[in-house]
Amino acid sequence: MKVKIGTRKSKLALWQANYVKEFLERTWGVEVELVKITTTGDKITDVPLAKIGGKGLFVKEIEKALMDGEIDLAVHSLKDVPMVLPEGLTLGAITKREFPYDVLISNSGKKLRELPEGSKVGTSSLRRQVQIKRLRRDLKVEVLRGNVDTRMRKLKEGQYDAIVLAYAGVKRMGYESEITEVLDYFIPAVGQGSLAIEIRENDERIKKLIEPLNHEESYIAATCERAFLRELEGGCQVPIGAFAQVVDGKVRIKGFISDLEAERFIEDASEGGIENPEAVGKELARKLLAKGGKEILEEIYSSQ
Repeated sequence: MKVKIGTRKSKLALWQANYVKEFLERTWGVEVELVKITTTGDKITDVPLAKIGGKGLFVKEIEKALMDGEIDLAVHSLKDVPMVLPEGLTLGAITKREFPYDVLISNSGKKLRELPEGSKVGTSSLRRQVQIKRLRRDLKVEVLRGNVDTRMRKLKEGQYDAIVLAYAGVKRMGYESEITEVLDYFIPAVGQGSLAIEIRENDERIKKLIEPLNHEESYIAATCERAFLRELEGGCQVPIGAFAQVVDGKVRIKGFISDLEAERFIEDASEGGIENPEAVGKELARKLLAKGGKEILEEIYSSQ
């Protein structure tokens, strides 16, 4: 019986879906078909994600197809998946996390600290914007949407002096040799670098097929980061980042929340047992809220 995978149509999304397709065919000998679905986020390409609600824009239509039985599973970038899933759906597997950091690609070959004053840096993410501003208030941080190929083309055309992207997407699209600097001093997006495989909760057949794709440490880290973000109730309209790792049998998470100008940038860390990663993520969220994060969230949401 054929297995149908729901995916967006972008090159990166298809790379991700094919990765899962090839694994299922190789491991189980099943026939797999990709079902390409256009999402709201794909249709609206000229507006910053923060202005149109962000989370869920790249998954809603795919989730509907999953609930309606038109597909058997969905492959997403984990960072696109909302913190609360529709009833009846679950994340059946989180793949082994790719290197999770952001990277800078510049036309001049200069790193972020070396770019000339007034250089234009492109990114669509508020999380990246505030971390750039914090380091270099003299740069012009401008909105950049589009898939990896589009962003690279806009850079080469000189519309930007440098752009910031996720390493995982850059590598998967074959642009690794173009990287000027790995921004490992930036805190990544929740889930950045991992793929999420979403399934129907009661579908035991599909659950069994995708089980070997789940990477335990990546799953624990993702659970911790997503609990952190869920506790903050943060969407794409707020600059928030978090990064969890399993180290010496414990889960450690660092994270931040910032106002839009990076004038109040609150960061902290927590750690605890891997048996309850959600509790560790929630603890960090509460720390940040108590240190002034609550006021930042209220101000940002009341101004929208």
